[in-house]
Amino acid sequence: MKTLKDVKVGETAVVLRLHGTGPVKRRIMDMGITKGTELYVRKVAPLGDPMELNVRGYELSVRKEDAKMIEVC
Repeated sequence: MKTLKDVKVGETAVVLRLHGTGPVKRRIMDMGITKGTELYVRKVAPLGDPMELNVRGYELSVRKEDAKMIEVC
């Protein structure tokens, strides 16, 4: 299983599934990350957390802890 955390800078991935439950999953979905969404990894902070994404035409920063819950291909 490949997660968003495994995607390298400059790569694009498509969301297959969201793991997690309750408020955490809801927060991820509220940010626009849903099944079938294309995510482009723009940057990763020098210490590795957070990572900056392009999602649906806007920039979004996501913690690595949350990125582990997003299954991609």
